[in-house]
Amino acid sequence: MTGSTEKMTGARALIECLYREGVDTIFGYPGGVLLPIYDELYDSNIRHVLVRHEQAAAHAAEGYARATGKTGVCLATSGPGATNLVTGIANAYMDSIPMVAFTGQVPSLMIGNDAFQEANITGITMPITKHNYLVQDARELPRIIKEAFHIASTGRPGPVLVDLPKDITTDEIDFYYPDKVELRGYNPTYHGNIQQIKKAASEIKRSKNPVIYAGGGIISSDAAGELTKLAEKIQAPVTTTLTGMGGFPGDHPLFMGMPGMHGTKYANYAIQESDLLIAVGVRFDDRVTGKLKSFAANAKIIHIDIDPAEISKNIKVDIPIVGDAKWILSHLMKYAEKAQSEEWLKKVEEWKQQYPLHYIGPATGDGIKPQYIIEQIREACEDAIIVTEVGQHQMWAAQYFRYKEPRTFISSGGLGTMGYGFPAAIGAKIGRPDKVVFDVSGDGSFQMNSQEMATAVQENVPVIIVIFNNGYLGMVRQWQELFYERRYSSTCIQNSVDFVKLAEAYGALGIRATKRDEVRPAIEEAIASGRPTLIDFIVECEENVSPMVPAGAAINEILDLERKK
Repeated sequence: MTGSTEKMTGARALIECLYREGVDTIFGYPGGVLLPIYDELYDSNIRHVLVRHEQAAAHAAEGYARATGKTGVCLATSGPGATNLVTGIANAYMDSIPMVAFTGQVPSLMIGNDAFQEANITGITMPITKHNYLVQDARELPRIIKEAFHIASTGRPGPVLVDLPKDITTDEIDFYYPDKVELRGYNPTYHGNIQQIKKAASEIKRSKNPVIYAGGGIISSDAAGELTKLAEKIQAPVTTTLTGMGGFPGDHPLFMGMPGMHGTKYANYAIQESDLLIAVGVRFDDRVTGKLKSFAANAKIIHIDIDPAEISKNIKVDIPIVGDAKWILSHLMKYAEKAQSEEWLKKVEEWKQQYPLHYIGPATGDGIKPQYIIEQIREACEDAIIVTEVGQHQMWAAQYFRYKEPRTFISSGGLGTMGYGFPAAIGAKIGRPDKVVFDVSGDGSFQMNSQEMATAVQENVPVIIVIFNNGYLGMVRQWQELFYERRYSSTCIQNSVDFVKLAEAYGALGIRATKRDEVRPAIEEAIASGRPTLIDFIVECEENVSPMVPAGAAINEILDLERKK
């Protein structure tokens, strides 16, 4: 134990614990059972960001965590406040993001009595948290908080929930903070098996068509440098998943972009024709693999992951290596030699030249293509942090922006949460005030959490919201066009809101662009404004994301929707 004995309430002990964990920002929304905690926050040096909906608190905490590499923290009251966090907690769980969520709870003696604003939040969140706690003794609070932050940030990261009955926050305790955490049964493996690493090196040396397939584990492990060194040493092309964007330099000659349903043709072709797939920090999700039986069918597979539960879960692998990606890649470098890949790299380069990402110009001379907007953002501010909502705009942001550094692309991967991007962008900007932060959004997704304009304005967080306004729920409409004979059932949302007026109503800057030559000036004005800014880009309403692999198809069975036109 550390620190001298001092009597304090549970609420004050909570704040003291957060100090000890290096927490500088909490995203939250108050309520009756949280009043003791908010009273302590009033005099603390921890910044509390008042969101306008608890879901946004969880998303903002996650955006903060993804931009900084630290553990995000959110706080909500009991009952509906706690249940409103659920989507954000599930999102963090699916994408393996470190977060600690604190929820208020009715007093201990009232639990189970259906008291006002009571909800069994530990039961509700059990499947979507790495671990959760209902605090039953205020004296246990420091230990529980120490454990919560440890569990959230170690091994495969993820969200941890701590439920705080009101009496726990008012009871007085002798405060001690533990030096370390000792949890029987929780000992993540960081150091991979050396014999398995040597086996992997032998396969690399024999390989003629190697491909490195890297995911969000590269970001979590801070292993981007090691990944680049390994790829250069063995001369293997690299593809990264949506959540792995920035884990390998987007302008590197060995980079092939994103694989899968909306990945590049050359990344998909390379995976399918590889003889060795080196998978690092990935879980072989369905949006990448397509038809499982056909995925990399002729390749031996090396799978490096810190979570043993992911090994051979979806795809049977030949050489599993359980451990931390950074540690394993650095040791693999010692044994790995260059693959026999000269002809293979020539073939991959030919595919890049033959099948580049492309789009056809606007139907009218001054119309705006969504892909063009992403290109202009890239040219205006290539080191920006790009946060996205979910839908077509998300895929265009992944395809047409070159992410050169980790933690510069933030998006909802596993859960696909509409409404994620704007609050996550607020969190990212608070965590990285030195960076320009864009929220790339659709007109549908933005309306899910548009109330957070009030948060951005009140907290003076100069996030730039870029709306691709096509009047549709674009990705669902695309599927209806391709597979349901253009029967646009409940996907048309045209003329639903004037976004410029909405921004101005909240006190933000609103800009509208309807012509191609207005795109770059709008972006530059937003960057220069230094205040929360919304740009309403009126884009072509039936533009599709291309390429596309239909659901259930192999990833080399690709529709080129632009050329189809």
